[in-house]
Amino acid sequence: MGEVVLAAKVTHVPSMFISQRPGKYQGCRQFAIDGLKHIGDLCRDRQVDTIVIADTHWLVNSGFHINAKPDMNGVFTSTEFPQFLSNLEFAHKGDPEFGQLLADIASNQGTHTLCHREIPSLNLMYGTLVPLHFMGIGEEIRIVSVAGWMYDADLQESRVVGEAIAEAANASDRRVAFLASGSLSHRIPPNKVAGDYLLKISRPFNEITDKLVLSMWEQGRVSEFLDMLPQYAHDCDGEGGMHDTAMLFGLLGWDNYKGKAEVVTEYFPSSGTGQCNVVFPLH
Repeated sequence: MGEVVLAAKVTHVPSMFISQRPGKYQGCRQFAIDGLKHIGDLCRDRQVDTIVIADTHWLVNSGFHINAKPDMNGVFTSTEFPQFLSNLEFAHKGDPEFGQLLADIASNQGTHTLCHREIPSLNLMYGTLVPLHFMGIGEEIRIVSVAGWMYDADLQESRVVGEAIAEAANASDRRVAFLASGSLSHRIPPNKVAGDYLLKISRPFNEITDKLVLSMWEQGRVSEFLDMLPQYAHDCDGEGGMHDTAMLFGLLGWDNYKGKAEVVTEYFPSSGTGQCNVVFPLH
């Protein structure tokens, strides 16, 4: 019998790549890179077989979708930030069996979910690729990418998908890690001033609220957080509507979860948004 052995909220900001280049911003995201490396080390230490990633850069608007094709390799350039993220070579292996099991369970629970196993041209988005790159994950751990930006769904449907991930893990022989890949607040500044905000938040209100949320997670105040989640996602423009976060807490047990989160990368602003790396204990 399998189980979920790791759950985390992770950043995928492409400015981590310019942090590694000589110049003005060299080293500016090293703490975020180190946090992702730590989470990658945890995956290896806990002998993870399959990583499931809720990717808030994968937008869908009819049904939840899963990419679990066997061969995931290629070269990626971001259409959003090609000046930061271009020609990223990647090579991963999908987990079609687990992806299909997840889709079946979620659909049986009333959330229509499709697993795609045989579409070679269905590419991974950078909410999946960037964390895996800095975690140091190659083909040794299988990948299942779940669309984390569901345009026409409410957060309760994503909660069901998260619950289905946990159920699928328990029904399989997999040791599963789950990553909610997305920011906290996500208000991008206006285009004419966006270049001034690489290291800044767009609104002080967002930073105050983001830090409140992190403190609630650290203190185990999960029920309070879940009560405010829909308004938080709306008022602070949570990335992808914060469907990744709803999946995370669905997997954890929703308001029955009593754990206290460990912040492995302290809060930081990036291009107007609020970012972090956080691990949620499971036992």
